[in-house]
Amino acid sequence: MSKNIDSYAALRFKEFNIFLLVRFAMVFAWSMQFIVIEWQVYSLTKDPLSLGIIGLMEVIPAVGMALFAGHIVDQKEKRNLLVKCIFGFSVISFGLFVLSWPSLEETLETHTILYGIYGLVFLGGLVRAFLGPTIFSLIALIVPKKIYPNAATWSSSTWQLASVLGPALAGFSISFIGVHWSMCVIFGFSILALIALFQIPRKPIMNPKIGEPVFQSLLEGLKFVFNTKAILGALTLDMIAVLFGGAVALLPVFAQDILHVGSEGFGILRAAPAVGASITMLGSTRFPLHKNAGKKLLWAVFGFGICIIVFGMSTYFWLSVIALFVSGAVDGISMIIRQTILQLKTPDHMRGRVASVNSMFVGSSNELGAFESGVTAKLMGTVTAVIFGGGMTLITVGITAFASPTFRKLDLTKDIEDHEKE
Repeated sequence: MSKNIDSYAALRFKEFNIFLLVRFAMVFAWSMQFIVIEWQVYSLTKDPLSLGIIGLMEVIPAVGMALFAGHIVDQKEKRNLLVKCIFGFSVISFGLFVLSWPSLEETLETHTILYGIYGLVFLGGLVRAFLGPTIFSLIALIVPKKIYPNAATWSSSTWQLASVLGPALAGFSISFIGVHWSMCVIFGFSILALIALFQIPRKPIMNPKIGEPVFQSLLEGLKFVFNTKAILGALTLDMIAVLFGGAVALLPVFAQDILHVGSEGFGILRAAPAVGASITMLGSTRFPLHKNAGKKLLWAVFGFGICIIVFGMSTYFWLSVIALFVSGAVDGISMIIRQTILQLKTPDHMRGRVASVNSMFVGSSNELGAFESGVTAKLMGTVTAVIFGGGMTLITVGITAFASPTFRKLDLTKDIEDHEKE
């Protein structure tokens, strides 16, 4: 492998830069929308369980459709499929904009507004089932294989940067322009993503088994994931950690009832993890994480659990911000390693199905984690629920490290060298 690392290798491709703009706009809009919805729902109900229901409404269709979506993604042209996903999100965001109209809120019952929000979130889960696998598959058609790791790092960094700015702007926009016009901003970013995407031409379909029976296709994808120990180990570890460490879902409760910092403080709290992750990801373009990847991933998830416990115990705003910041920094390490494993180990013709399994394991665990946090907060109390989640994360790391010595020894150096030779 070359000793001179080109940190900007993927950025030298025009289409990849357009792709990053599309991904930034979509993640920004999606993350901002989720925060605005959380704030609106908790303001209406003052019930932490209602926050968990938001996650449940999105995860049901996202998980239920995931494998089928992966099959469709592997069978269809990726650019046009992404256009359809973004258009679907735009329709949903416009629906939320209409539903949050102040005069409408005054005339409709609270439960009617809640059901409308939950229904639109459910539709968003259907869109998300297709969106993740499509984006993952499209990257591989834009850049050469030898720079997959660099492209994955920049793509993940863009995701995190949007995750920083989306929640931060959500907090401030709720304060200055209200929920309704915040939804309008979200709709605008989705339209921007749609316009930019048309600058990328259609791509060839890499799957040699077009028309393959659905059941056979899905079974092949599942077998590949479960037989590839590096992928299975990374997905399982991250899934359980995110599932039990979902303190972020309870941030409206902390902001309003524990730390008493209002919508501005809520925006800062929500953005803190993504700021930490962004710094980690930008640093990883200069200092790759592929050597001793298994050990680094285990330590990163362990650190994440510690940070969640500190956050749960804190009653000081800035200590809470620091705990969330560090949790994001170590979670960034986890995300980079997982994405690198997926890009390096997945054949082109199976990217949609593997990405769908990834969304079932990891992506949907965010929403399941939100539901778990809402339920445990209702049963145990908010602070106890967060500390419990952090403790379960630490136990998960310990079990994984003890039970899977092969995963502890995982190193991706040879995989990267093989791709550079192609």
